[in-house]
Order: sequence, then structure tokens, then C-alpha cells
Amino acid sequence: MFLSAFKKPLVVGAHGQLARAFALLVPQAEVIGSDSVNIADGAALSAFLTRYQPDVILNAAAYTAVDAAEDDMTRAIAINSAAPLMMAEYGEKTGAKLVHFSTDYVFDGSGTRPWQEDDHTSPLNAYGVSKLSGEYAVLTSAADVLLFRTSWVFDGVGKNFLTTILRHAETKETLNVVNDQIGAPTYAPHLAREALRALDGAMQEEIFPSGMYHLCNEGFVSWYDFAVALINEARAQGATLAVKEVRPISSADYITKATRPKNSRLDSSKAKTLLKTQMPAWEQGMKEAISEWMNARR
Repeated sequence: MFLSAFKKPLVVGAHGQLARAFALLVPQAEVIGSDSVNIADGAALSAFLTRYQPDVILNAAAYTAVDAAEDDMTRAIAINSAAPLMMAEYGEKTGAKLVHFSTDYVFDGSGTRPWQEDDHTSPLNAYGVSKLSGEYAVLTSAADVLLFRTSWVFDGVGKNFLTTILRHAETKETLNVVNDQIGAPTYAPHLAREALRALDGAMQEEIFPSGMYHLCNEGFVSWYDFAVALINEARAQGATLAVKEVRPISSADYITKATRPKNSRLDSSKAKTLLKTQMPAWEQGMKEAISEWMNARR
């Protein structure tokens, strides 16, 4: 069982895909979402932490509406920065461990080399700014923290690229998908499992290995090639889809309120070396997620 060293694990972000994965892997955990504790309200979050007294916090909550964040920076900062800071401060006072997640969007997407943990950050949008602020908040605390940057998180039931593409593929004959943004699609259950394994391992170390780590499924792909692979795999698993053509388009042809980075590749070698993580290829996550999607529709 994961986290057997802890008596009161807490998962924050009950309605998100990563929190759902944590809840399945750590059934002994208390799981909270916005319907029970509004983490954007500092007083409410502080009161809950004081009352529940967790000894480990798995913070899977985030404001992830990238375009909406451009006009809602106050809430994005409250959830992505102020709340993690409060969790870290709680960890400072009590010794509770914190696992927190950030994003490739803290980088500007230039070049083609996979980003390393100490590369210069320069987010292109408000969401990225809010997540970078959260990184600073937890890493400058004195709490024991494992901070994982990840990318392109998906599962088979949440609101994400995979489920969106397959939903459109059921009714539309042609799909247009951006082909000049490259990253590592990361299956939420794989991410949750390896983060927990890393935390369990960290608890065995003489000195807790606090810090920043990149953690994604192995391999890189464009959104376009990911979409094509999704459709092919869904058909291989028995899905009936209307789509006949997937057209590659450039980012310039797909206008969004917030600018997206083109190079979202993250170098996960530090986590592999220091935390002994073993993430599967993104294709394996895709197959499992489509099976999940198919089962949810039966």
C-alpha cells in the first residue's frame, strides 16, 4: 500500500483527473474538492488543515483553464500560488510532507531541447505565471516538498485533449489539430503512481530530497500526431468514429486567447536518477486511457 508511513494523507483537488488517480491508489486518504473546501479562500483552507492535521498533502488541485486565466488572474494566483504556499507553511510548522505539481508552461517554448529543471523560466501566459509563482512559493519554504513539473496530463474520463478529440471524432468527419507544439502526453494514473513511489522512496532517505523534478510519460509527440494515434487506437479497441481526416495546422492558424509554448518537452532524467521513477511510454498511457474511455461508455 502506498504511503503506509503516513497516518493522515490528504488529497486536494477531488474533481481533477490526477486527484482521482491518487484517490484510487491511496484509498486511506481524505480527499477534498471545491465542494467541501474552497482552497482559493485562505481562511477556509487554513481552518481545514488545522482541523484535519494531515501528515502528507498531495496537492492535485490547480486552476487549469489556460485561456480563462488571462482574465481571471486573481483566482489563478489564489489556487496555483497562494494555496500551495499555505500548504507549504503548514508543512513547515508541522513536518507534514507536500507533493505539488507544476507545468511545462513555465517555459517560453523556444528551441527543441527538452527543458531541464534549472533552465530559465519565462511563461507566455497568465496560467504559466501563476504556476511559476506557486513553484517559488513552495520551493522557498522550509517544508519537505517534492515538486513535479509535468505536461499534457490526460485520462479516459476527465476533460482533456484525449476525451475532446474522441468526442469530436464521433460526430465530425474532419478535425484540425495543431502540429507545431511538441510535448509528452502524460497519463494521470501513471503520474500519480510514480509520484507516490518517489515519495515512499524519499521517506527512506536520511535527508529528504526536497526539490524540483520533471515527471512525464516517455517520448515526445505533436498534438496532431497524438490525435491521429488516439483515433487509430480507439478504432483498434472497437470504437465507431465518424472522422475521416485529421488535418495538421500551425499554431498561427488556431487562435487562442493565451499563447501556448511550442516546445513542451521536459527532461525527466533527474527524477529517474535521484527518485528512481519509471514512467512508461506515452503510447501505453494512451492505450490504458482509451480502454478507460471505452468502459465508461458501456
